[in-house]
Amino acid sequence: MAFTQDATGVYLSFYWQPAEGYGLLPEQVVGLTLSQTFGPVALAPYMDRVRRVLQSRIPERFNYPFRYAEQYFLFELVVSPILTSSSDVTAVLVMGRLLQSNHSTQPGSGTEPAGDPTVEASGLEPQQKLLAEIVGSIRRTLPPGSELYQKLLSKIARNIRRTLDFQTICQQTVNGLGQALSLSRCIICPCSSSSTSVRAVAECLQESFPSMLGLELSLADEPDLRKALVTAEPIAFEQIPAGEFQQQSVLVVPACYQDRPKALICLHQCGSSRSWSAAEIEFVWELADQVGTALAHATLYKELQAAREEAEEASRLKSEFLANTSHELRTPLNGMIGFLKLIIDGMADDPEEQEEFLREAYRSALHLLNLINDVLDIAKIEAGKMHLELGPVKLDELFKDVGDLTQAQVQQKNLFFQVQKPGTYDECILFGNYQRLLQVMLNLVGNSIKFTHSGGVSVSAEVVRQKVIVQNRELPGMVRVRVADTGIGVPLEKQHRLFQSFSQVDSSRTRQYGGTGLGLAISQKLVEAMGGSVHFYSMGEGLGSTVTFTVPLYQEPVIICSPHTDAIDLFL
Repeated sequence: MAFTQDATGVYLSFYWQPAEGYGLLPEQVVGLTLSQTFGPVALAPYMDRVRRVLQSRIPERFNYPFRYAEQYFLFELVVSPILTSSSDVTAVLVMGRLLQSNHSTQPGSGTEPAGDPTVEASGLEPQQKLLAEIVGSIRRTLPPGSELYQKLLSKIARNIRRTLDFQTICQQTVNGLGQALSLSRCIICPCSSSSTSVRAVAECLQESFPSMLGLELSLADEPDLRKALVTAEPIAFEQIPAGEFQQQSVLVVPACYQDRPKALICLHQCGSSRSWSAAEIEFVWELADQVGTALAHATLYKELQAAREEAEEASRLKSEFLANTSHELRTPLNGMIGFLKLIIDGMADDPEEQEEFLREAYRSALHLLNLINDVLDIAKIEAGKMHLELGPVKLDELFKDVGDLTQAQVQQKNLFFQVQKPGTYDECILFGNYQRLLQVMLNLVGNSIKFTHSGGVSVSAEVVRQKVIVQNRELPGMVRVRVADTGIGVPLEKQHRLFQSFSQVDSSRTRQYGGTGLGLAISQKLVEAMGGSVHFYSMGEGLGSTVTFTVPLYQEPVIICSPHTDAIDLFL
């Protein structure tokens, strides 16, 4: 086939040997535009090519579909400028070769071509297959950087830049690509260089195909995704066996920011295969760069928001803590000043009353010291300056000292106090710091006594045989200590605040019961520094509480087959 045309798309001359077989005569073509008779299926992209040839004066070679009546023809074309003596170039010579295709109807045959096994296997009609091929040919005529792709790129990128919401960016991306490239499916999966699996968080889908939204994809089972993630380059598969989700052609493009992958953009053609043109790959890859930057900014914005909220919450909690603690510090200080002032003013009637005033001042001083120690301890922990020397600690001695130091409080409130040691033949020795373990036990038992008005407190321990590594030493196991009470309990919705520094479950209770509210937070940090962990349990308000913590064993004791209760102290 050969013809000439001007820049407006009007035929100047026309020759095609098989034309008469289709009822097409040259006089029916010459003088008419390409859109009025035999001509390109999509005129605008074709004319873009012609104008480029006229401007550059460089011939171009490409495939393009033509149509006459109900017939479709796929040609390999060479478009050359017609040079004249004048400087203006206003016409081109187009020479075409009809590509052999099983879909093309032979002139004058009046029958459909022999079936293509690929077409028959896919279940598509030959005409549908031809139309798909024609659409693909039109796409392949659009080169990287073409005006159409640049407009599409600008439009999608503009929508992405309007938001800093991660999910919105993902959905805008798949919607834009799905519509621009007429995809069966487009999904986006956030990822990082260390990801072993990815999940589709946004999807653009034609209704006739199954959805992959929310699907978790293992990179070990998805070689296309894994390769794109490793190489940070587009990976294209033009013909693969249709799987569960019916995709037969796949293009995976990583969206990166500073060479770090942020997401994988997956384009699927379902129901038929598709050749991904260089223009399409370049278009998606260029968009992926902008998507990667947008996702990085959205992630950073979210992290900054979370950090700001966390800082505001920490500031609020510290302000509340300082308000409560200042009240707690003033109470014993005022007590000390009051009793000492009575003595100085000679208000004591006899030596016994004066001694009682001194004892009360001393108790207030000890209480103030404990409060100050709590504040200093949490400050050291927050600054990372709490260093503990660990060594052997006798569990019996620890429990005995706790009982002795809390006996007066238990008797004053008429509670029972029960201690149950683990069933062992020999002594149970822990690996920890005695003073800090005693501080933890007194914090936990003191809290139980403070918040229990009837019933009592139970302390028990059990050996857990499980080798652990603490300070580069292998130890034979752990001892789990449990402190349970029948006190006021903690509402389920407030339990997450128990171990937060400067956080108190209920400031009104702090005023009622006293204390800094730092006991559990300090205990947790101390136990963790010794290689253990702390857990709190309560079924709700009014249902009591249980706190457990673990401490490493220094040496493995000989366990009695049936545990027994030993050294039970009962105060009524």
